[in-house]
Amino acid sequence: MKTIVKLDLDKKPWEQDGQIHNRWHPDIPMIAMVKPGDEFRVECMDWTGGQIGNNDSADDIRDVDLTQVHYLSGPIGVEGAEPGDLMVVDILDVGTFEDQQWGFNGLFAKENGGGFLTDHFPDASKSIWDFHGIYTTSRHIPNVQFAGIMHPGLIGCLPSKEMLEEWNQREADLIATDPDRVPMLACPPEEKSAVMGRMKGDEAVAAAKTGARTVPPREHGGNCDIKNLTKGSRIYFPVYVKDGGLSMGDLHFSQGDGEITFCGAIEMAGYLDIRVNLIKGGVKKYGIKNPLFKPSVVEPKYRDYLIFEGISVDEQGKQHYLDVNVAYKQACLNAIEYMKKFGYSGQQAVSILGTAPVEGHISGIVDVPNACATLWLPTEIFDFDIMPNPDGPLELVTPGIDTAKTS
Repeated sequence: MKTIVKLDLDKKPWEQDGQIHNRWHPDIPMIAMVKPGDEFRVECMDWTGGQIGNNDSADDIRDVDLTQVHYLSGPIGVEGAEPGDLMVVDILDVGTFEDQQWGFNGLFAKENGGGFLTDHFPDASKSIWDFHGIYTTSRHIPNVQFAGIMHPGLIGCLPSKEMLEEWNQREADLIATDPDRVPMLACPPEEKSAVMGRMKGDEAVAAAKTGARTVPPREHGGNCDIKNLTKGSRIYFPVYVKDGGLSMGDLHFSQGDGEITFCGAIEMAGYLDIRVNLIKGGVKKYGIKNPLFKPSVVEPKYRDYLIFEGISVDEQGKQHYLDVNVAYKQACLNAIEYMKKFGYSGQQAVSILGTAPVEGHISGIVDVPNACATLWLPTEIFDFDIMPNPDGPLELVTPGIDTAKTS
């Protein structure tokens, strides 16, 4: 397997020979060209570029500079790719580096990004996870072990000039509706800390002023955080610029549906083995607006779940009309309160939901006024019986170090 992106993790992202970028812009040069049918390896940094350490302090989570992220490997061009084509990406393998057998999960402080449950857990905390082949455990989350579903949290093709302008305008319009909100409604272009690949000089400076931040998913894919995009998956990406410009990063060892902690997976450095092909004119042929994918046949399978229900009535008792965001939040909060009865702290319970392969489902969207969402917690990840029983919950969680807190 030919490695076309080879990184030195002892160096900073901007010291990687232009192989890394952290903004979306149509003029970022391709770092390599491949042919349809080619197979190759791409090495990736963790999404923060090494800002987070393997320690028991969450100060680095609290202080992380989000204007830097995400650090992506690419863009990689495919010969013959033209706007309107579909780029077919087969993920052949996802792996860890031999000398980096650990990852991290973080709850971000509300004033620095926050997260899905930031109003309930506004302070930064962190858990470190050690890798044991396909399994992972954490010194911060006792009595839990599970098999990871390794995947890229972020992968997609470069946008066209017109698409970039559309993104920036609609997100600016959203920010204008509540410009002082904490956390902010969207992440506008920010030339500070922009890394523009192999663009140089005035061209790079100008592009950094309009380059789209990598935080949200968009029409091209991007930061979708879909845990099922693991080895064996196939993804169909719309192409918007000549050669396509495929970039990837934000590798996860494991993640629960929704990535509810924002830094909501087990984040890691590692590699992707990729095969690419093209469907000429595929966007029009199949009416494609957003990427679509076929899941893998090799995912770990859990068979026993405890399913928590949530409806679109918030914790203050306010009714929301068919709001699946509120409903899923309530399902998560119900699961957290349940796990606390067995001895977990709230932060530990949130970390479990962010890292373990929990499933999130929209279970009802038509029965006015309440949407219903469910969170499926695999019971097999615990080394004790977490099911309800007549004797009530026993505090079986081994005492020890909690999730890392700030100083």
